[in-house]
Amino acid sequence: MKRTGAWLTVYALEQIGARFTFGIPGVHTTELYDALNNSNRITQVLVTHEGGASFMADAVGRLSDSIGVLTVVPAAGLTHAASGIGEAFLDGVPMLVLSGGPRTDTGHRYQLHQMDTHKFMSGLTKATFRVTRHDEVVPMLFEAYRIATSGEPGPVFVELPVNILLLTEEIGELPQFQSAPAPRLKDGAEIARAGELLAGARHPCIFAGWGARDATEELIRLAEWLDAPVATTLQGLSVFPANHPLHVGFGFGASAVPAAQNAFRNCDCMVAIGTRFSEIATGSYGADVPADLIHIDVNPDVFNANFPARVAIAGDARRVLTLLVNELEATPPRRVANDALREQIKRDKAVYRESWYRHDARDIVNPVRFFDELRRQMPDNGIIAIDDGNHTFLTAELMPIHAPKSVILPTDFNCMGYAVPAAIGAKLACPDRTVQAIVGDGAFMMTFMEILTAATNNLGVVYYVFNDGELAQIGQAQAIPYGRRPCTQIGRLNIEGVALATGAAYLPMNDNAEIAGVISKANEIAAGRRPAIVGIRIDYSKKTAFTLGAVKTNFGRFPLSEKLRFLTRAAVRHVVG
Repeated sequence: MKRTGAWLTVYALEQIGARFTFGIPGVHTTELYDALNNSNRITQVLVTHEGGASFMADAVGRLSDSIGVLTVVPAAGLTHAASGIGEAFLDGVPMLVLSGGPRTDTGHRYQLHQMDTHKFMSGLTKATFRVTRHDEVVPMLFEAYRIATSGEPGPVFVELPVNILLLTEEIGELPQFQSAPAPRLKDGAEIARAGELLAGARHPCIFAGWGARDATEELIRLAEWLDAPVATTLQGLSVFPANHPLHVGFGFGASAVPAAQNAFRNCDCMVAIGTRFSEIATGSYGADVPADLIHIDVNPDVFNANFPARVAIAGDARRVLTLLVNELEATPPRRVANDALREQIKRDKAVYRESWYRHDARDIVNPVRFFDELRRQMPDNGIIAIDDGNHTFLTAELMPIHAPKSVILPTDFNCMGYAVPAAIGAKLACPDRTVQAIVGDGAFMMTFMEILTAATNNLGVVYYVFNDGELAQIGQAQAIPYGRRPCTQIGRLNIEGVALATGAAYLPMNDNAEIAGVISKANEIAAGRRPAIVGIRIDYSKKTAFTLGAVKTNFGRFPLSEKLRFLTRAAVRHVVG
């Protein structure tokens, strides 16, 4: 049979279970978009910018068993999408990046969009491929999918030259996709050794990251058997329920909330699951990690990178934790519940929250009051897409997360502009779950036109825009050492005008008295399959524990002469302005 490369591409995507493609058609991809239009399994989503497409694909990859797929033109389409591809790469999110390519059958140079896309993509993806023959299309896409979803997941780039997509060739019998079997775990001795360390520990603790997103039940079993406090990374906020009495919060070092700092203070053995101990997760490496570190991760390259591990076990978090808990349960006794620890965690959380309640002010919204009400009105499995900024750490510290895979956000790549399009991908992937976005006004301005995509597709997403007219997180980081905030004041944003332009409803929230009613109304609008934008007059004057701790940690590393220089400059500016 004769088939175009575009037809073969759609066949391969259907075989691997792709449900959505995201992008903007161009001259190199018209045949592919036409072939996708014939599919009854794959929905094409037209975006306003390829950067938004990549964040939508990212969300699909994080929240569902389907991979996010980009379909973009080469060169400009790829450069526009690069931020979302890079975010997926550093955050461990599977993605297929499909682009058209210049013709390979004419010999012409300087074609439209012709550049070395593989050199460009090589630093942002796990692998790159270029199809050269029609019979390569299906097996190459199968292999790209296998790489994207195996080990530590990530994006893979495939270039499909326009002549391959457009023209037909004779094709033999098409292969069926077969999932690869899970690799065997070979660390039985290390699991036994980990069990011995934990059995002998006086104060074990657990630090869990996004790599444990499918192992929440196993984490709870481990925590309860050990009676160990559990802290999470920023990306792993949802891997352990915040309403569990052993949950302490995000991070555990000097930049963590008091519940985490106190619970981890005497930690003599740590189980770290699905985390790289990266900069944000450790508060700029300001965390004290015990010598008896048991590090579990699917990617062995992370072991001993920042903190040496006594025991390192490479493998899927759920499978390794199941074996570890079985090992512990086979060698009782179970650790007796420490009521004092649980009471301390509960008390520390209450005291920290009370410090925010005392920060109430007139004619402005207190973040803790907002998050209290949002939690009350949101189902446990509701999804929150968070952007990058001061609101990120407010959410991490003040919004209790109760269900796995209910928070997505940019972390190691740390890209502003994530939440607006990611919330769209989340709603497409999980149409029966509520989806909210928490975004600062600076990040909102980067991608707010994608709300038109939400409106066009009748997606009821609520966008909570923390509006203070400033890039608040970096402004606070500047104000502490410099005494001023250069280049952080943003223009006056008419959020209601954005809603009008994109087809969304607009609701203002100007003080604490309006919180409950506005959230309820926004939820009602979203239930009617229309996006809603809530402009919140947020009070950013109180700094998060993360901001204070990270600044202090970094300042503490400076040589004495540099500390004196910074302090003298800050003092002079405080006096003279």
